[in-house]
Amino acid sequence: MAEKLVLVVDDEPDMCWALEHLLHSQGFQTRRALNAQEALTLTDQCQFSCAFLDAKLPDMDGLVLARQILANAPQIRIIMVSGYFYRDDVSIQEAIRLGFIHDFISKPFLQQEILKAIE
Repeated sequence: MAEKLVLVVDDEPDMCWALEHLLHSQGFQTRRALNAQEALTLTDQCQFSCAFLDAKLPDMDGLVLARQILANAPQIRIIMVSGYFYRDDVSIQEAIRLGFIHDFISKPFLQQEILKAIE
């Protein structure tokens, strides 16, 4: 059931837990990746409808990861989550304009922001 399967990618396990807990409460199934390589492996194995990507991962920049995921699985809606960038950053605006990410949410986020992004 790909329409309900969401990928959560963040190197902070607590952030993954928070996102997964919220998504599970809304009926979504999730898979977790703590780095970009795990995320790429999971996108090869599963059909995700959506992915929440941290902008800063230990092994790859989140924007680079977004491009790589979309090259292999263009159906995935990618939402960037970051405490380092802001929505009005040039690189974020460019990624949205080019379609590499569909939305951007700043950390700390509100539950409503996550729910709105997956609608």
